[in-house]
Amino acid sequence: MFYKGYYHLFYQYNPKGAVWGNIVWAHSVSKDLINWIALEPAIFPSKPFDIYGCWSGSATILPGDKPVILYTGIVSPAPENAQVQNYAVPANYSDPFLRKWIKPDNNPLVGVHTENPSAFRDPTTAWFDGGHWKMLVGSSRKHRGIAYLYRSRDFMKWTKSRHPLHTKADSGMWECPDFYPVAPESKHGLDTSKMGRNIKHVLKVSLNSTRYEYYTIGKYNRVKDRYVPDNTSVDSWAGLRYDYGNFYASKTFFDPTKNRRILWGWANESDSQHDDVRKGWAGIQLIPRRIWLDPSGRQLVQWPIEEIETLRGAKVHMRNQKLNVGDHVEVKGITAAQADVDATFSFKSLDKAEPFDPKWINLDAQDVCDLMGSTVKGGLGPFGLLTLASEKLEEYTPVFFRIFKAEEKLKVLMCSDAKRSSLAEGLYKPSFAGFVEVDLSDKKISLRSLIDNSVVESFGAQGKTCISSRVYPTMAIYDNAHLFVFNNGTEPISVDGLDAWSMNRPSKMN
Repeated sequence: MFYKGYYHLFYQYNPKGAVWGNIVWAHSVSKDLINWIALEPAIFPSKPFDIYGCWSGSATILPGDKPVILYTGIVSPAPENAQVQNYAVPANYSDPFLRKWIKPDNNPLVGVHTENPSAFRDPTTAWFDGGHWKMLVGSSRKHRGIAYLYRSRDFMKWTKSRHPLHTKADSGMWECPDFYPVAPESKHGLDTSKMGRNIKHVLKVSLNSTRYEYYTIGKYNRVKDRYVPDNTSVDSWAGLRYDYGNFYASKTFFDPTKNRRILWGWANESDSQHDDVRKGWAGIQLIPRRIWLDPSGRQLVQWPIEEIETLRGAKVHMRNQKLNVGDHVEVKGITAAQADVDATFSFKSLDKAEPFDPKWINLDAQDVCDLMGSTVKGGLGPFGLLTLASEKLEEYTPVFFRIFKAEEKLKVLMCSDAKRSSLAEGLYKPSFAGFVEVDLSDKKISLRSLIDNSVVESFGAQGKTCISSRVYPTMAIYDNAHLFVFNNGTEPISVDGLDAWSMNRPSKMN
């Protein structure tokens, strides 16, 4: 949230080690979303309504510029972990850092859910409509994902709606739900309480069973308090995702200073718990992203916040670089282990696009990428970037496109493939992938990648498809990391333009 000149980030944190447990609400503040000051935890277990844990939730700004936190408290030990919904308020509203928080004794606001007490958590940012504050709480029953709706006139006494805002069979526990409005034909964000005839809504849920997220775009019926997804995407685990890689437990907030909605996701580790303990940390927040509704109305678009550009250092250009089949050309002059790369690729013809095998129709994009990786020669692609690469390519993480001809249209696959990212054993090295809805009539496609030592965040076709990978090279580290453009398809590719920057470190202030 944004309050009195500062952005506030609250996050689940174990102060006692790099493993899950002892969860508190850690707290950091920033003027620019880049340089952060770490403060003492805002909330930690201390009262009967959260004595076994302070789990996830959201912040809401009440009238009079008064922030309030809604969070899940754990009231019984494992394995039950019965869950209630609590609130906390600042001890001193005049402190822009909001260092101290009070958990009033009239908690919990919402008691244990009798149907499934251990699957009832993560209250959303509340919105105000029709004289009531409203919030969602994620849950499940008999493998059905549920977003329960609660109403309150005064933010203190909450009543459960007779029916959920939305549910879906066979989707399992819905964690970290997020529900917010988006404007048609505009990149501007909307306050969470904004309503209107042409406004669409987004419902995002994090799936506990698969450990990834999906979202739908639809209409919110304010009279019936029901959400109806559009029929333009799948309303289940095979639906649209913010990010097709290592990305979970995300949350958005409205930034009134720049009239934008910002999405922030968490990436866990892909190495072992033993590795986490040894290095002393586990899990990162990815780069904040601006998020808005695509002009088609069928999906969301994301792009790194503009503030990240303040970290850019040395810059190099590449123009009109031709890539024949098997070519890889190094991008020199930057710190390849920590870089921002923005490239546009073009081709003269779509004729060499390979047929999309009918056997793949029911496969996930990740399965197709696993079969058709960067080393499998094709027609139109694979082409793109080889990130975090060792000099002789013993290690590399390719981020690339491959274009197929399906029965009725072209099918564009985007991959971030960790298979060859490291020579180390025991790592999770998936072939993350998603399909890209993009118009190729101009025979061009763009790719931007933010590379930061153990993470590669990539944005295809100006942010229509995004993939984040966690990788742990043993050779391609620090000054020994390299960056290449490549093509392994028979159709020649041109790098029309590539700009790449070395990225400086943000300042750390304690």
